[in-house]
Amino acid sequence: MIRYCGRKFTIHELELIRVLIKNNPRFNRMRLSKEVCRMLQWLKPDGKLKDMSCRVAMLRMHEDGLILLPPPTRIKRPIKKIKFTSATDLQSPVLSPVDLLPQLRFQMVTKTNSALWNEYIERYHYLGYTPLPGAQLRYFIYAGEQIVALTGFSAAAWQTAPRDQFIGWNHEQRKKNLHLITNNARFLILPWIKSKNLASKILSLSARYFLDDWEKKYNIRPVLLESFVEKKRFTGTCYKAANWRLCGQTKGRGKLGPSGKMSVPIKDVWLYPLDKKFRNILKN
Repeated sequence: MIRYCGRKFTIHELELIRVLIKNNPRFNRMRLSKEVCRMLQWLKPDGKLKDMSCRVAMLRMHEDGLILLPPPTRIKRPIKKIKFTSATDLQSPVLSPVDLLPQLRFQMVTKTNSALWNEYIERYHYLGYTPLPGAQLRYFIYAGEQIVALTGFSAAAWQTAPRDQFIGWNHEQRKKNLHLITNNARFLILPWIKSKNLASKILSLSARYFLDDWEKKYNIRPVLLESFVEKKRFTGTCYKAANWRLCGQTKGRGKLGPSGKMSVPIKDVWLYPLDKKFRNILKN
Protein backbone atom coordinates (compact mmCIF):
# COMPACT_ATOMS: atom_id res chain seq x y z
CA MET A 1 0.00 0.00 0.00
CA ILE A 2 1.28 3.47 -0.90
CA ARG A 3 -0.03 6.97 -0.15
CA TYR A 4 -0.49 9.85 -2.58
CA CYS A 5 -2.39 13.10 -1.94
CA GLY A 6 -3.76 11.84 1.35
CA ARG A 7 -5.14 8.58 -0.10
CA LYS A 8 -3.78 5.07 0.29
CA PHE A 9 -3.62 2.98 -2.89
CA THR A 10 -3.49 -0.80 -2.70
CA ILE A 11 -1.46 -2.99 -5.07
CA HIS A 12 -4.75 -4.11 -6.62
CA GLU A 13 -5.83 -0.49 -7.25
CA LEU A 14 -2.50 0.34 -8.88
CA GLU A 15 -2.98 -2.64 -11.19
CA LEU A 16 -6.50 -1.44 -12.07
CA ILE A 17 -5.04 1.97 -13.00
CA ARG A 18 -2.39 0.31 -15.19
CA VAL A 19 -5.06 -1.76 -16.98
CA LEU A 20 -7.21 1.35 -17.50
CA ILE A 21 -4.29 3.18 -19.12
CA LYS A 22 -3.36 0.18 -21.27
CA ASN A 23 -6.91 -0.42 -22.52
CA ASN A 24 -7.59 3.22 -23.34
CA PRO A 25 -4.60 4.55 -25.31
CA ARG A 26 -6.61 7.52 -26.61
CA PHE A 27 -7.46 8.85 -23.14
CA ASN A 28 -5.48 11.93 -22.11
CA ARG A 29 -4.35 12.51 -18.54
CA MET A 30 -7.44 14.49 -17.60
CA ARG A 31 -9.80 11.79 -18.87
CA LEU A 32 -7.78 9.10 -17.09
CA SER A 33 -7.93 10.92 -13.76
CA LYS A 34 -11.70 11.28 -14.02
CA GLU A 35 -12.10 7.58 -14.89
CA VAL A 36 -9.86 6.57 -11.96
CA CYS A 37 -11.98 8.70 -9.61
CA ARG A 38 -15.14 6.96 -10.82
CA MET A 39 -13.53 3.54 -10.66
CA LEU A 40 -12.17 4.03 -7.12
CA GLN A 41 -15.05 6.25 -5.95
CA TRP A 42 -12.60 9.00 -4.98
CA LEU A 43 -15.03 11.82 -4.36
CA LYS A 44 -15.21 15.19 -2.66
CA PRO A 45 -17.61 15.63 0.27
CA ASP A 46 -20.12 17.21 -2.14
CA GLY A 47 -20.05 14.06 -4.29
CA LYS A 48 -18.02 15.52 -7.18
CA LEU A 49 -14.96 13.74 -8.56
CA LYS A 50 -11.70 14.55 -6.79
CA ASP A 51 -9.96 14.62 -10.15
CA MET A 52 -7.42 17.38 -9.44
CA SER A 53 -6.00 15.42 -6.49
CA CYS A 54 -6.16 12.27 -8.62
CA ARG A 55 -4.26 13.96 -11.42
CA VAL A 56 -1.48 15.00 -9.03
CA ALA A 57 -1.40 11.51 -7.49
CA MET A 58 -1.14 9.84 -10.89
CA LEU A 59 1.63 12.21 -11.97
CA ARG A 60 3.60 11.25 -8.84
CA MET A 61 2.96 7.56 -9.53
CA HIS A 62 4.29 8.16 -13.05
CA GLU A 63 7.39 9.91 -11.68
CA ASP A 64 7.94 7.04 -9.23
CA GLY A 65 7.74 4.49 -12.05
CA LEU A 66 4.56 2.81 -10.82
CA ILE A 67 2.47 3.67 -13.89
CA LEU A 68 3.16 5.00 -17.38
CA LEU A 69 1.02 7.99 -18.34
CA PRO A 70 0.54 9.14 -21.92
CA PRO A 71 2.47 12.29 -22.93
CA PRO A 72 0.77 15.54 -21.84
CA THR A 73 -1.51 17.04 -24.47
CA ARG A 74 -1.15 20.58 -23.19
CA ILE A 75 2.14 22.43 -23.40
CA LYS A 76 2.94 24.31 -20.21
CA ARG A 77 3.17 27.97 -21.01
CA PRO A 78 5.26 30.28 -18.84
CA ILE A 79 3.16 32.17 -16.32
CA LYS A 80 2.65 35.71 -17.50
CA LYS A 81 4.00 38.34 -15.18
CA ILE A 82 1.24 40.56 -13.87
CA LYS A 83 1.57 44.08 -15.24
CA PHE A 84 0.64 46.87 -12.87
CA THR A 85 -1.91 49.37 -14.13
CA SER A 86 -3.21 52.72 -12.93
CA ALA A 87 -6.19 50.86 -11.41
CA THR A 88 -3.98 49.78 -8.49
CA ASP A 89 -1.83 52.90 -8.14
CA LEU A 90 -1.29 54.42 -4.70
CA GLN A 91 -4.10 56.68 -3.53
CA SER A 92 -4.51 59.41 -0.96
CA PRO A 93 -4.27 58.14 2.64
CA VAL A 94 -7.45 57.25 4.49
CA LEU A 95 -6.91 58.10 8.16
CA SER A 96 -10.41 57.87 9.65
CA PRO A 97 -10.96 55.11 12.24
CA VAL A 98 -13.21 52.27 11.14
CA ASP A 99 -16.24 53.63 13.02
CA LEU A 100 -16.16 56.79 10.85
CA LEU A 101 -15.78 54.98 7.53
CA PRO A 102 -18.77 54.28 5.28
CA GLN A 103 -20.37 50.88 5.85
CA LEU A 104 -18.09 47.99 4.89
CA ARG A 105 -19.32 45.61 2.22
CA PHE A 106 -17.86 42.43 0.74
CA GLN A 107 -17.89 41.82 -3.00
CA MET A 108 -17.07 38.33 -4.21
CA VAL A 109 -14.48 38.10 -6.96
CA THR A 110 -15.83 36.98 -10.35
CA LYS A 111 -14.22 36.34 -13.72
CA THR A 112 -14.82 39.99 -14.54
CA ASN A 113 -12.72 41.41 -11.68
CA SER A 114 -10.43 38.46 -10.93
CA ALA A 115 -7.44 40.05 -12.71
CA LEU A 116 -7.82 43.19 -10.60
CA TRP A 117 -7.74 41.17 -7.36
CA ASN A 118 -4.64 39.34 -8.58
CA GLU A 119 -2.96 42.64 -9.47
CA TYR A 120 -3.58 44.18 -6.05
CA ILE A 121 -2.24 41.07 -4.29
CA GLU A 122 0.84 40.85 -6.54
CA ARG A 123 1.59 44.54 -6.07
CA TYR A 124 1.00 45.01 -2.35
CA HIS A 125 0.92 41.65 -0.52
CA TYR A 126 4.31 40.46 0.72
CA LEU A 127 3.66 36.94 -0.63
CA GLY A 128 2.58 38.22 -4.04
CA TYR A 129 0.01 36.45 -6.18
CA THR A 130 -0.12 32.70 -6.63
CA PRO A 131 -3.28 30.71 -7.42
CA LEU A 132 -5.02 29.63 -4.23
CA PRO A 133 -5.16 25.85 -3.75
CA GLY A 134 -8.35 23.82 -4.05
CA ALA A 135 -11.76 25.25 -3.20
CA GLN A 136 -11.61 29.01 -2.85
CA LEU A 137 -13.45 32.30 -2.49
CA ARG A 138 -11.96 35.77 -2.89
CA TYR A 139 -13.35 39.16 -1.92
CA PHE A 140 -12.87 42.88 -2.31
CA ILE A 141 -13.83 44.82 0.81
CA TYR A 142 -15.28 48.26 0.17
CA ALA A 143 -15.92 51.23 2.43
CA GLY A 144 -18.62 52.95 0.48
CA GLU A 145 -17.30 52.93 -3.11
CA GLN A 146 -13.61 52.64 -2.21
CA ILE A 147 -11.67 49.36 -2.04
CA VAL A 148 -9.91 49.26 1.34
CA ALA A 149 -8.88 45.60 1.62
CA LEU A 150 -8.83 42.18 -0.05
CA THR A 151 -9.15 38.71 1.37
CA GLY A 152 -9.09 35.16 0.06
CA PHE A 153 -10.10 31.76 1.43
CA SER A 154 -8.86 28.38 0.22
CA ALA A 155 -8.42 24.73 1.16
CA ALA A 156 -6.85 24.06 4.55
CA ALA A 157 -3.27 22.90 5.06
CA TRP A 158 -3.05 19.10 4.93
CA GLN A 159 -1.37 18.97 8.31
CA THR A 160 0.15 21.35 10.82
CA ALA A 161 1.03 20.17 14.31
CA PRO A 162 -0.28 23.16 16.36
CA ARG A 163 -3.70 23.05 14.71
CA ASP A 164 -3.99 19.28 14.80
CA GLN A 165 -3.00 19.16 18.48
CA PHE A 166 -5.48 21.94 19.25
CA ILE A 167 -8.25 19.90 17.65
CA GLY A 168 -7.04 16.61 19.08
CA TRP A 169 -7.91 14.49 16.06
CA ASN A 170 -6.07 11.52 14.59
CA HIS A 171 -4.93 10.92 11.01
CA GLU A 172 -8.13 9.19 9.88
CA GLN A 173 -10.33 11.89 11.39
CA ARG A 174 -8.25 14.58 9.70
CA LYS A 175 -8.41 12.77 6.36
CA LYS A 176 -12.19 12.48 6.62
CA ASN A 177 -13.02 15.97 7.89
CA LEU A 178 -10.28 18.32 6.70
CA HIS A 179 -12.73 19.86 4.23
CA LEU A 180 -14.52 21.40 7.23
CA ILE A 181 -11.54 23.71 7.82
CA THR A 182 -10.88 26.69 5.55
CA ASN A 183 -7.67 28.70 5.26
CA ASN A 184 -7.76 32.50 5.23
CA ALA A 185 -4.88 32.40 2.74
CA ARG A 186 -4.66 36.11 1.86
CA PHE A 187 -5.55 39.23 3.80
CA LEU A 188 -4.44 42.65 2.62
CA ILE A 189 -5.24 46.11 3.93
CA LEU A 190 -4.17 48.44 1.13
CA PRO A 191 -1.08 50.44 2.17
CA TRP A 192 -2.73 53.87 1.97
CA ILE A 193 -5.55 52.76 4.29
CA LYS A 194 -4.52 53.77 7.83
CA SER A 195 -7.85 53.20 9.54
CA LYS A 196 -7.63 52.18 13.19
CA ASN A 197 -9.31 48.84 14.02
CA LEU A 198 -10.18 48.19 10.37
CA ALA A 199 -8.22 44.92 10.18
CA SER A 200 -9.87 43.35 13.22
CA LYS A 201 -13.30 44.55 12.04
CA ILE A 202 -12.80 42.88 8.66
CA LEU A 203 -11.58 39.65 10.26
CA SER A 204 -14.71 39.54 12.41
CA LEU A 205 -17.03 40.24 9.49
CA SER A 206 -15.30 37.99 6.96
CA ALA A 207 -16.11 34.83 8.90
CA ARG A 208 -19.79 35.69 8.66
CA TYR A 209 -19.73 36.67 4.99
CA PHE A 210 -17.69 33.81 3.63
CA LEU A 211 -19.47 31.05 5.55
CA ASP A 212 -22.80 31.21 3.72
CA ASP A 213 -21.08 31.82 0.37
CA TRP A 214 -18.82 28.78 0.88
CA GLU A 215 -21.78 26.57 1.75
CA LYS A 216 -23.74 27.85 -1.24
CA LYS A 217 -20.85 27.20 -3.65
CA TYR A 218 -19.45 23.92 -2.28
CA ASN A 219 -22.33 22.47 -0.22
CA ILE A 220 -19.95 22.38 2.77
CA ARG A 221 -20.26 24.47 5.93
CA PRO A 222 -16.82 24.86 7.57
CA VAL A 223 -16.52 24.80 11.35
CA LEU A 224 -13.02 26.24 11.73
CA LEU A 225 -10.90 28.93 10.06
CA GLU A 226 -7.10 28.90 10.04
CA SER A 227 -4.50 31.47 9.08
CA PHE A 228 -0.70 31.51 9.05
CA VAL A 229 0.95 34.80 10.02
CA GLU A 230 4.67 35.32 9.45
CA LYS A 231 6.12 35.89 12.89
CA LYS A 232 8.91 38.30 11.95
CA ARG A 233 6.58 40.56 9.99
CA PHE A 234 3.41 40.71 12.08
CA THR A 235 2.43 40.46 15.74
CA GLY A 236 -1.09 39.21 15.02
CA THR A 237 -2.72 41.97 17.09
CA CYS A 238 -5.70 42.26 14.75
CA TYR A 239 -6.34 38.49 14.95
CA LYS A 240 -6.32 38.63 18.74
CA ALA A 241 -8.67 41.63 18.70
CA ALA A 242 -11.04 39.68 16.43
CA ASN A 243 -11.09 36.73 18.90
CA TRP A 244 -8.91 34.38 16.86
CA ARG A 245 -6.85 31.94 18.94
CA LEU A 246 -3.09 31.60 18.70
CA CYS A 247 -2.35 27.87 18.97
CA GLY A 248 1.36 27.65 18.18
CA GLN A 249 3.98 28.06 15.49
CA THR A 250 5.04 26.21 12.40
CA LYS A 251 8.53 24.70 12.27
CA GLY A 252 9.51 26.45 9.07
CA ARG A 253 9.63 23.29 6.93
CA GLY A 254 6.97 24.22 4.41
CA LYS A 255 5.11 21.58 2.39
CA LEU A 256 8.12 19.85 0.93
CA GLY A 257 10.97 20.92 3.18
CA PRO A 258 13.35 18.32 4.68
CA SER A 259 12.66 17.12 8.21
CA GLY A 260 14.47 19.06 10.91
CA LYS A 261 15.59 21.87 8.57
CA MET A 262 14.01 25.31 8.34
CA SER A 263 13.34 26.23 4.70
CA VAL A 264 10.57 28.87 5.02
CA PRO A 265 9.84 31.57 7.64
CA ILE A 266 8.22 30.46 10.90
CA LYS A 267 4.55 31.43 11.14
CA ASP A 268 2.08 31.77 13.98
CA VAL A 269 -0.96 29.54 13.57
CA TRP A 270 -4.23 31.34 14.33
CA LEU A 271 -7.62 29.60 14.50
CA TYR A 272 -11.17 30.88 14.59
CA PRO A 273 -13.98 28.44 15.54
CA LEU A 274 -17.11 28.87 13.44
CA ASP A 275 -19.11 26.37 15.50
CA LYS A 276 -19.03 25.86 19.27
CA LYS A 277 -18.88 22.10 18.75
CA PHE A 278 -16.08 22.24 16.17
CA ARG A 279 -13.95 19.65 17.99
CA ASN A 280 -16.76 17.11 18.19
CA ILE A 281 -17.62 17.67 14.54
CA LEU A 282 -14.03 17.41 13.31
CA LYS A 283 -13.41 14.29 15.42
CA ASN A 284 -16.75 12.91 14.21
